[in-house]
Amino acid sequence: MKIAEYGFVIIIIMIIMMMIIPVHPTLLSILIVINISLALTILLTTMQIKEPLEFAIFPSVLLITTLFRLALNVSSTRLILNEADAGQVIEAFGDFVVGGNAIVGFIVFVILVIIQFIVITKGAERVAEVGARFTLDAMPGKQMAIDADLNAGLITEQEAKKRRKDIQREADFYGAMDGASKFVKGDAIAGIIITLINIGAGFVIGMVSHGLDFQESMNTFMLLSVGDGLVSQIPALLISAATGITVTRAASEDTLGNDFIGQIFSNSKVTYIIAALLLVFAITPGLPAVPFLIISILFFVAGFLSRRSQAKQEEQLLAQEQSAAASDDLEEAKPESVLNLLQVDPLELEFGYGLISIFDAEQGGDLLDRVVMIRRQCAMDLGLVVPIVRIRDNIQLPSNEYVIKIKGAEVARAEIQPEKLMAMDPGTATEAIDGKETVEPSFGLSALWIDTDDREKAETLGYTVVDPPSIIATHLTEVIKQHGHELLGRQEVKTLLDNVKKTNSAVVDELVPNQLSIGDVQKVLCNLLNEGISIKDLITILEQLADYAPITKDPDMLTEYARQGLQRQISNLVKELGSPIPVITLDPQLEQLINDSIQQTDQGNYLSIDPDNTQSIVNNFSTTYEDLLAKGYQPVVLTAPLIRLYFRKIIESNYPHVSVFSFNELDNKLDIQAVGVVKL
Repeated sequence: MKIAEYGFVIIIIMIIMMMIIPVHPTLLSILIVINISLALTILLTTMQIKEPLEFAIFPSVLLITTLFRLALNVSSTRLILNEADAGQVIEAFGDFVVGGNAIVGFIVFVILVIIQFIVITKGAERVAEVGARFTLDAMPGKQMAIDADLNAGLITEQEAKKRRKDIQREADFYGAMDGASKFVKGDAIAGIIITLINIGAGFVIGMVSHGLDFQESMNTFMLLSVGDGLVSQIPALLISAATGITVTRAASEDTLGNDFIGQIFSNSKVTYIIAALLLVFAITPGLPAVPFLIISILFFVAGFLSRRSQAKQEEQLLAQEQSAAASDDLEEAKPESVLNLLQVDPLELEFGYGLISIFDAEQGGDLLDRVVMIRRQCAMDLGLVVPIVRIRDNIQLPSNEYVIKIKGAEVARAEIQPEKLMAMDPGTATEAIDGKETVEPSFGLSALWIDTDDREKAETLGYTVVDPPSIIATHLTEVIKQHGHELLGRQEVKTLLDNVKKTNSAVVDELVPNQLSIGDVQKVLCNLLNEGISIKDLITILEQLADYAPITKDPDMLTEYARQGLQRQISNLVKELGSPIPVITLDPQLEQLINDSIQQTDQGNYLSIDPDNTQSIVNNFSTTYEDLLAKGYQPVVLTAPLIRLYFRKIIESNYPHVSVFSFNELDNKLDIQAVGVVKL
């Protein structure tokens, strides 16, 4: 690899030096043969590739070969004008093409240049330009399609990364080809100018410096100039053809030659029809019979071979299908195949057939793209890597219903109208609007189904209007937030710890497994998620666990210490409730009762309080909380640190969404207003 690397650098430098240092005619002939051989190699290579990215270096090769041809042109021009001799190869090409007539030779050269410049080069340049434009425009759609396949579980993370990389490489390739095609165009123009200079200047120098007469000077320098132009333009023509082949290659699974034969002559009926038409031309009076008859026979043979090849392919395909069916039967008969049926998806979204248009991208649905954004948003808000959401239709569901499942069990269900919009009154609506009454599935708010034409009217009247995809996306987001602790298993925790270990290995190495197991860390993180606390600042959580794990192994107590370490984060969360922050406090007698009822054991702490007192606490809290809600408050509960967890457990079953904080979790600078007290 080192030899190739340094050798290539030396070759580039030598090409540039050729434009300055004279080259011996024999060496020039060898370099010209190398140039022609290299052009043939490039052409044949482009015909063998199946897709352009297999020859991704082609834009750079195009630049280097163009530079090499220009260096050869400069060297040959120097020899032609100085010595009237440019080596055997140029002289042979010129003599062969000119054939004793300089005017005919020049015309042939001009025709070759026109073919390359006007037809091949211009066409390849345009195709490369359009290909680059469409490839760049299609990148966002291709990337979203990859994300959709990833969310649907059709591909793995590694396959998604590879596809994204291929899309980026494809865009870079066509962008580079768009610029590299300009090299070919400039090379064709330079070839014409150099040849005209060689003819004109050579004619004058031949008569003045070499003492040749008019006829000798014209023949000598016309032969050398045309020969020089040919040995330059023929490789340029080959590489231009290779450029055109590369940029016009569409998606294929085979080489150009096999595709050409397989697709042009794939239909034997067409081939037989052409053979019959040519036979009619052959027997038509006044037309040459032999050429038409020969080609007719060739087409007939091609049709026969094509038909036989199709029959073989059909037999092979049938045999493969039978073999695959037999293999599937054998696989299903194995006991191990039952294990595949035991897999449970962590998160599923099933929908009825009436909602297909919302999910299907071909029908304009964008919900798959929204699911990608939901996973990203949950990662940012909760620090939770949400597993892939398995999305599938279910004909057993009512047409307009969808179901959200966690680990195979239903946790949420709702019905929506895909052709309508949902309008909700946030309290600012100025008048009623016609619609079908319903309930918003995420938060249980009263809402109306309205026609899409009434959207502007509803928004003008102060309603909040959302479309069905937004309803489902919001519902899915809320379900993930409420049940995030159920989605965090030991394997997911290990993944999070491995990610932290890349930058903060010390805390992970100290904590796991020396002080706590992965299961212990998982319990703490699940406790935090269960109360809506983000675990994104995982380093702080692990630092707290490492500090207090030597004191206690109780996950509940470790959770309380972790919450205190997240004081700033929790305080910012509470600030969103407004200022001053309305809180409900506990009566000192109630706090003392709860504190005295905490029982400490080797397996952990638990609350031992009689049922009557428990029910009394719940009833008193319910009365206080409902009264404050009626007055327009959205209060949280503030308790002493030692009893926060246990009071939360008392009211959790009745009020799972009420936040309970301790004094140690909130910043002292927060403006807090006690609006209610819970008593015994």
